[in-house]
This record gives sequence, C-alpha cells and structure tokens, in this order.
Amino acid sequence: MLAPVWQITLKSAVFLLIKFPEGRRNNNMVVIRFSRGGSKHSPFFNIVVADSRNRRDGRFIERVGFYNPVANEKQERVRLNTERLNYWVSQGAQVSDAVARLVKEQQKAA
Repeated sequence: MLAPVWQITLKSAVFLLIKFPEGRRNNNMVVIRFSRGGSKHSPFFNIVVADSRNRRDGRFIERVGFYNPVANEKQERVRLNTERLNYWVSQGAQVSDAVARLVKEQQKAA
C-alpha cells in the first residue's frame, strides 16, 4: 500500500520509481499443474488450475482433469476437460512441462 501523497519524500519516490517503473501491477500468474494425491506407493494426480503462489497440493481455482500413472487395464489412466483447459490457456494460464507433455500425448492418441 502506498503512503498518502503528503507523506511521500523524494527518497521514497525514487525508491518507488526504481522498484515499480511502470507503476504497481498485478503479477498474479495462473498455472495448470499436477496436484498429488493417493498414498505412498500409489500416486494419483489431479490436474488443477491454481495461482502460482499456492503450494503444489494447496488451494486451486478449478480441477480440469486427473492422471493415474499406475492404472491397470480396467482403470482410466487420464481424463482431461479440454474445453476448460483451452479456456484457461486463452486467459493466459501457463501450462507446466509435465502437464503439457501429457496433453500432447492425449491429443496424439485421440
């Protein structure tokens, strides 16, 4: 929060100009990444849209799919809601390398 105009000194004004040359802006970055679930030797990953400042398994905005790396023949291995995934990418969300690799693999298989 900035100080009122009458409390800004020359020194603090120079500091603000150096630190924020284009003014204050919102640098929140939304990422699409894995969130780990499951137990010790049977991992399960949700594919979530989250703020980059949140922990890996922390708060997320939306769940757009899942990935089960140890699925057998009877279980579903990957499910993606590509409509929502494309929506978030169009809004500027960054896709993690692992999720991008999985999406590319799914598109190739389909």
